[in-house]
Amino acid sequence: MKRHLPDYARLTACGFAMGASDIVPGVSGGTIALLLGIYEELIHSIKAVGHREFRTALLKGKILDAWNEVNGNFLVAVGLGVGLAVLSLSQLLSYLIEKHPVQLWSFFFGLVIASAWVVSKVISKWTIPLFFLCIASAVGAYHMVHMVPMQTPETWWFLMLAGSIVICAMILPGVSGSFLLVLLGKYKFILDAVNNRDIVSLAIFMVGAAVGIVLFAQLLSWLLKKFRPQTIAVLTGLMIGSLRKIWPWKEGVADGHAVLDNVLPPLTETGSLSPEAVGAFALMLVGFGIVSMVGNKKEM
Repeated sequence: MKRHLPDYARLTACGFAMGASDIVPGVSGGTIALLLGIYEELIHSIKAVGHREFRTALLKGKILDAWNEVNGNFLVAVGLGVGLAVLSLSQLLSYLIEKHPVQLWSFFFGLVIASAWVVSKVISKWTIPLFFLCIASAVGAYHMVHMVPMQTPETWWFLMLAGSIVICAMILPGVSGSFLLVLLGKYKFILDAVNNRDIVSLAIFMVGAAVGIVLFAQLLSWLLKKFRPQTIAVLTGLMIGSLRKIWPWKEGVADGHAVLDNVLPPLTETGSLSPEAVGAFALMLVGFGIVSMVGNKKEM
């Protein structure tokens, strides 16, 4: 596919949106990739790193052939956007999660609802088995996002293992890589590493991520090729189930990230929604509207 500078600028913007969402526990960069129409190209490009043609060209010193095999321009443009988002937004999102959680989660709640709706339309005819797959994955995700975070070591091997696990979730719509970092007890550690420019810890984490994403992309690419409707149904369910995690109103918060129970939005003495709740629902509509406008199915 021949692309020009504006096309690569758009890809970088898409990567920036993916990176911004990946920082937030409960929101998936894979969801954003689906909505922006780059998901399958992203999966197939990453998968190509494991192709024999890529390895052969690389070993023979045919750098240009190897680069073209993995769609290098595309990956660099998207990766640049992801990196810029992580470096520039980590502190801002940390602040918003701590100081304005209701507003932040409200926006993403609307975004994910619209995401599930847009992605579900990829399936032209929903059958009973597809509905079953969707419901089953939604139930699984619903329970998974309420798991209690673990206490884990900060050794090099665990950082590498965490990277390989988390990166797989980051390319699965509805499954938040940042949330898995929370479950693995490494969300704050990695966020601090980014903010403090802890290059060693980040490098170890990224080595694990590189291995994990290449291996997992092989499976995803195969599923999308052989079982497209079933895969889309499962991805839709994952997004629906993940809504439990990002419901804005919580009974309490532990460790700054691990939510307890969802509660109803606050009411005034007259029984009407509080101004904060009205504003939060307005942000949900904004998130829903943005996804509805930019979401498309060109790649699917």
